[in-house]
Amino acid sequence: MNPLPAQTLSTSAELAHALADAELSPAALRALLKRLAQKLREDFSAGAATDTPVVHLLHARTEFIDRLLLRAWSTLMPTDAEPAGLIAVGGYGRGELHPGSDIDLLILLDRAPSESVRSGIEHFIQLMWDTGLAVAHSVRTVAECAHEAAQDVTIMTSLMEARLLAGPPRLLDALRDATGPQTLWPLREFFKAKYDEQIRRHHKYHDTAYNLEPNIKDGPGGLRDIQTIAWITLRHFGAADLHDLVAHGFLTESEYSLLNEGREFLWRIRFALHLLTGRCEDRLLFDHQRTLAEQFGYRADEHRLAVEQFMKRYYRTVMELGRLNEMLLQHFQESILYAGHNEEAIPLNKRFQIRNDVIEAAHPDVFKRYPFALLEIFLLLAQHPHLKGVHAATIRLIRDHRYLIDAAFRADLRCRMLFMELLRQPHGIMHELRRMHRYGVLGAYLPAFGEVEGQMQHDLFHVYTVDEHTLFLLRNLRRFALPEFAREFPLCSEIFQRLPKPEILYLAGLFHDIAKGRGGDHSALGAEEALAFCLHHGMSAYDARVVAWLVKHHLILSSTAQREDINDPEVITRFASVVRDGAHLDYLYLLTVADIRATNPTLWNSWKGALLGELYRAAAGALRRGLENPLDQAERIRATQAEARDLLRAHAVDEGAVADFWRDLGDDYFLRHEADEIAWHTEAVVRAGVTDAPLLLIRHSDQRGTELFLYTRDQDRLFALTTATLDQMALTIVDARIITAQNGYTLDTYRVLEESGAPVTQPQRMQEIVRALAHTLAQGEIAPVSRRTRSQLKHFNVPTRITYTDDARNRRTVLEVISADRPGLLSSIAKALVECNVRLQNAKIATLGARAEDIFYITNRDNQPLSNDQQAHLQTTILRYIDLHK
Repeated sequence: MNPLPAQTLSTSAELAHALADAELSPAALRALLKRLAQKLREDFSAGAATDTPVVHLLHARTEFIDRLLLRAWSTLMPTDAEPAGLIAVGGYGRGELHPGSDIDLLILLDRAPSESVRSGIEHFIQLMWDTGLAVAHSVRTVAECAHEAAQDVTIMTSLMEARLLAGPPRLLDALRDATGPQTLWPLREFFKAKYDEQIRRHHKYHDTAYNLEPNIKDGPGGLRDIQTIAWITLRHFGAADLHDLVAHGFLTESEYSLLNEGREFLWRIRFALHLLTGRCEDRLLFDHQRTLAEQFGYRADEHRLAVEQFMKRYYRTVMELGRLNEMLLQHFQESILYAGHNEEAIPLNKRFQIRNDVIEAAHPDVFKRYPFALLEIFLLLAQHPHLKGVHAATIRLIRDHRYLIDAAFRADLRCRMLFMELLRQPHGIMHELRRMHRYGVLGAYLPAFGEVEGQMQHDLFHVYTVDEHTLFLLRNLRRFALPEFAREFPLCSEIFQRLPKPEILYLAGLFHDIAKGRGGDHSALGAEEALAFCLHHGMSAYDARVVAWLVKHHLILSSTAQREDINDPEVITRFASVVRDGAHLDYLYLLTVADIRATNPTLWNSWKGALLGELYRAAAGALRRGLENPLDQAERIRATQAEARDLLRAHAVDEGAVADFWRDLGDDYFLRHEADEIAWHTEAVVRAGVTDAPLLLIRHSDQRGTELFLYTRDQDRLFALTTATLDQMALTIVDARIITAQNGYTLDTYRVLEESGAPVTQPQRMQEIVRALAHTLAQGEIAPVSRRTRSQLKHFNVPTRITYTDDARNRRTVLEVISADRPGLLSSIAKALVECNVRLQNAKIATLGARAEDIFYITNRDNQPLSNDQQAHLQTTILRYIDLHK
């Protein structure tokens, strides 16, 4: 029989009839599966418009696969041999087959198979593979299943969902007897194993559901969390339906509805992902988010993209599922682990008590009678760090009484005092703010914070939602306060110890991004919110203004450090005049470090740390000196040279040779390098003597990352040659300083990082870099950059923008290029500078996700700022080179 032609089927029954009549050959079965996929796609699209539950499609695919397997099994297995059972396990056993899901099968035997049974199994599995089905199978006896399940709770879990497809029911009954809780994995052990398994799984995703590209199956709040509850329910109550938890008092009907709606939404996303990719794909990648947002009917509005609206619903869904998961696990913990250990309640006050080391409400109407207790419970948890959590019934009471957190609640003096008192606790602040967030209390008490819950920014720079980023920032601030983390950021820990009021810092962190998504300047809008909140909560006018100032200026330290020449005393003086005093600077520095580290796990590196520290120390020195008495350039040069001479004397470097070398260097060199850098350069040049060969040095500094120094005769294409080589070696240039000496030599210093953001520390890698650059300089040819652009970058359209600023005091032009990040971008700009006869003094390179923001301090050939015509010519040339290498 020829394979059936692919066509759209009007009913599932028609497809079932086609299967019954089809030839049992790979080609015929593949054609049927193709028709099934088309039918599922059409039904899914139709269901999206009518909100038809996707579970029907999961069951429909499961039913068809059941029929196909049974048809093949009954045909290929011998009828006169010992019986074998064909059993669906895992997700297939549950009847939850998505388009790309594996088909998990257990072939169950009484004993080792005979030759005829073995042959039948091999032909059956081979046919399934040839057909294109993703079959994962095992062939085991009941005893072997029990042995494997005893070793691995994952196998045990899969067997719990076993569903008999073919064969004698007694085999499945024997399997259940051999693996039941009375034989293997008693209830307490099973619960602990699944609970620990979830914790480990969450750790893989940084314990947050709010990642930029979340895993909808395994991530926190995802489908696996729901399945974990289902598995424990099945083991504990023998119930396969989560609705049975309502009868057992673990869920209310409304909570079950939320759980079911959340699962249905995640199922719909997973089904769509599998259809879109044609495979089992559970990661909600950038490649797919925009497509799914459009498919699910989201449309852009004035403030938010369609994809941001779609992802906000996703994040809020998994947030709610995470809350239910926590409450249910607490229920199970109390029911399973504490069964028979019902200790006497220890009163904390008339509203709360402790039982089995968890806090619980003293009576069911505690929140109705004392609404302020909705905040008090978190303060009590912080004050009693030995407590392990909140009783499940009390979690439900909190959820059910969140409606009480209204304007009158926020105006209640007791509530305001409780919130502020929590921020002043020596321990537990972050644990309880996170718990408040999980229980929905933080967003209710701070409605502006509630608005940004689940709000993403669709770029590669901000990898968390606004609320999750804020909580990570607060966690980072708290780590500065704790002695056990002092080694992570010694300067931050030292500064934190002298803060007069840490709660000022916490509130600034809480409000710094609270106005995102509204349009306008989120820093200014957030400052207004912060000021009103602080005054309302009894802070002095001075402290409230400090919080508001920090929110308004929370980006100034990082933008100054990364976008301006902080070796220029004028820049330091201008920044210090905004900061005004040492206390503001201390708060701002800690807030900035915590903010950057909370934005993206890969964003922080040793270079950023060195840059921010350098600006902090320079500004602190300017403030101590007094803004009315700024450090002039000559004074700074003298101090730097004196320090460098001391270092060179310690290394026995000839002072006359040092003087000769320095005589050819201009003031810029001494202004833009630290004393230890100058000593490093000088010693190497003096010891090398006069040579035409380029002098190349590389070292790693704990303070400044990896530094590459090049001393050679000046040539037009030197910057282009160097940047192309470093780019080709997958290095990121974060800073470049180009100094041309009076003797015709150039002193070029580059600070580089690996593509991952890590410094270069291995000697072998350092020598590889030096050799590659030496080879390029000897050849004099710019090799094309062959590294591929990251696939994620193609989803972001960053138009190239070029702007100029006149730096009259330093007689130079500041060029800023904003463009889509890609390999070879810096080299392209370097080629344009060469073609236009432009000299480069300094470069500050920043990559913000998909966006490159590079700043160049340049002059023309006569060491003067660029004229308007020269600027226009350079802009045209840069655009040409960038377009050429897209």
